[in-house]
Amino acid sequence: MGEVFAGRYELVDPIGRGGMGAVWRAWDRRRRRYVAAKVLQQGDAHTLLRFVREQALRIDHPNVLAPASWAADDDKVLFTMDLVGGGSLAHLIGDYGPLPPRFVCTLLDQLLAGLAAVHAEGVVHRDIKPANILLEATGTGRPHLRLSDFGISMRKGEPRLTETDYVVGTPGYFAPEQLLGSEPDFPADLFAVGLVALYLLQGARPDSHALVEHFRAHGTPGAPEGVPAPLWDVVANLLQPDPQTRFKTATGVRRALAEAVELLPADPPEAADVEVFDQLGPLPPGFGPQGPESAAVGGPDPRNPAGAGAGPGVPGGGGPPPARRRPLLRRAACRRPRRGPASRPVRTRGRPRRRPPVRPSTPTPRRRAASTWPRRSTPYRSPPARRRRRTRRRTRGRSAAAASPRRRRRPPRRSSRPRCCASPSACGR
Repeated sequence: MGEVFAGRYELVDPIGRGGMGAVWRAWDRRRRRYVAAKVLQQGDAHTLLRFVREQALRIDHPNVLAPASWAADDDKVLFTMDLVGGGSLAHLIGDYGPLPPRFVCTLLDQLLAGLAAVHAEGVVHRDIKPANILLEATGTGRPHLRLSDFGISMRKGEPRLTETDYVVGTPGYFAPEQLLGSEPDFPADLFAVGLVALYLLQGARPDSHALVEHFRAHGTPGAPEGVPAPLWDVVANLLQPDPQTRFKTATGVRRALAEAVELLPADPPEAADVEVFDQLGPLPPGFGPQGPESAAVGGPDPRNPAGAGAGPGVPGGGGPPPARRRPLLRRAACRRPRRGPASRPVRTRGRPRRRPPVRPSTPTPRRRAASTWPRRSTPYRSPPARRRRRTRRRTRGRSAAAASPRRRRRPPRRSSRPRCCASPSACGR
């Protein structure tokens, strides 16, 4: 079995290698299918930033092979995409050489459709070449093209990761304005599409530098041998050195290509022999079309290692198959559910005693909850009232004048009569 990455992707075998990492065929344990996994090869921050940019690209188009998911495990990072088994355009040219013009127009139309979807997201690919254009293994049917490898692509307006006086891409597929240090733009991708079209029609890699010099010195040359004139007019417009005279959008190129196809002659009979083969090869031992083969299929039983006890009724030992045995029920499954101690009945000696029926009790009247505040023997009175109450208690039985604390007691009035007189009427004085 292969190495398991992040607990989900099991690496099977390498199928390619790029500038930033190796591409593996991997088994996705969650989706139960084979995918292509690109594992980061370098660990510097510059390469990691480009890797993050590539895996962040999400374009849903049948002619675009964009990353689908990503995972990280310790110091390794990978992202996955659909597994395409037909190889690239470089494999197709290596098998058949120059391709028929109508077959080339079909491939170019699909390439431009995918490139239009990429440009609609504001992304410049910057690395269009035959090795980055993959094919599904469709046999002799209609080809299915997928544009891949967005490792150096960038959105318009984003900061560039390339230093000044340096250009990133594949030599031989640079647009003239890229070599002069201009900002990446959509016409630069269309120039590379023109070089790919010439490569498919001639079966050899064109000399872009010589083509640009010839266009600048002598203008647009005539159609090369084996290239129809209507198709050459479209390709020559893509190869113009001045980006202002070139096609501005991929959609405009598709319209011009559709008009040129109507003027093309019919392909020769041998054109139908072009077949897109499966370039991946067979799976390594231990893996099948449905994923990794388990130990029980075609291998020894893990409960009976090394075929111990081989004999009648044992796989590989010969003899009749063993008789079917009745499955034993687990004891825990047959046991009645255990009840708690509160609901367990209490047994007495001899005959069990019957419990008296539970009679419904009469509802008791609700009592007022006792207050937590200590009860006082006397009602609460304000301080002046308490003071008056104490005064009345002290002066009980005395006159009101003597009892009143606020009223001052007047001294008794003295009389001028002598004390000898008992009364004024008895006194003779």
